[in-house]
Amino acid sequence: MQAVQFDSHGDRDVLEYGEFPDPEPGRDEVVIDVKAAALNHLDIWTRRGLPGIDLDMPHIPGSDAAGVVDEVGDGVSRFEPGDRVAVLAGKSGGGDEFSRKGDQTLAPDFHIIGEHVRGVHSEYAAVPAENLTPVPEGVDWETAAASPLVFQTAWRMLRDRGDLKAGESVLVLGASGGVGHAAVQIADHAGAEVFATASSQEKLDYAEELGADHTINYEETDFAGEIRDLTDGRGVDMVVDHIGAQTWQDSLKSLVKGGRVVTCGATTGGNPETDINRIFWNQLQVIGSTMATPGQADEVLDLVWQGEMEPRVRETLPMSEIARAHEIIEDREGFGKVVVVPDSEL
Repeated sequence: MQAVQFDSHGDRDVLEYGEFPDPEPGRDEVVIDVKAAALNHLDIWTRRGLPGIDLDMPHIPGSDAAGVVDEVGDGVSRFEPGDRVAVLAGKSGGGDEFSRKGDQTLAPDFHIIGEHVRGVHSEYAAVPAENLTPVPEGVDWETAAASPLVFQTAWRMLRDRGDLKAGESVLVLGASGGVGHAAVQIADHAGAEVFATASSQEKLDYAEELGADHTINYEETDFAGEIRDLTDGRGVDMVVDHIGAQTWQDSLKSLVKGGRVVTCGATTGGNPETDINRIFWNQLQVIGSTMATPGQADEVLDLVWQGEMEPRVRETLPMSEIARAHEIIEDREGFGKVVVVPDSEL
């Protein structure tokens, strides 16, 4: 088969699209004939190299894909050849105290397909059956590939970890990115008043289309000050911050007393200066969130499959143009997700 791969960490020039051995299903695995795959910022970090993660090389990146079941292992009864499926990338071995309570995202061995183990940016991919979710007929492959990681991540952040309620106010930073544009839709669906930041008027217009009530161009104004103005000095109940060091102080400044900031990532750095005095005096909550349980993922994906929410796809490219796909994400071009399709499907 043909697969995206790299045999060393580095810039985009380490990426290749070439031959790789065909996968065979393990007992509890399914081989997918991949029809479309999508990128996340995680793919950039994995390519560059992450501290503490020693990958088997060559590595196939990619955590999002959708396609048709081609083969199933002897222990698989949930799927059969011909089924339409999408990948849920979070994985644990089970048996630990957290998995037994139904939350494998907290398991000591929790890992992500495409980050810690070989991923799905390839013509075929072998994936544990428990990491697949059915895709109904009528859902196009781009939507099926682009939705799972960002929507499950944003859903758990806002609805489970953040406990967002109707009538509350929420600020979504980086609303043009994958998680950001999913969070805008989820917050709107929850009945919240939605504030969103982005770097251009075009991106802000898209955010409004998806449900943002107020938009802020962070390139032109101090978003914390703007939030204070827009809320008559109160601040918002929740900030969704996956940006990290660059925005952290202003995220805290944007919160009402007793407010909460939820985070699932730190694309500009994971060790920001923080104002502990503000945290304890204003009794703020700092809440971390990673991926989602299969049940949480299925809950939000049902809304996507029904058309109540949608992933915006900024560009679809042949998989052989994977370097260009990485460039679009790194340079923050456009709004929404980048999708790649195996060249054999074109």
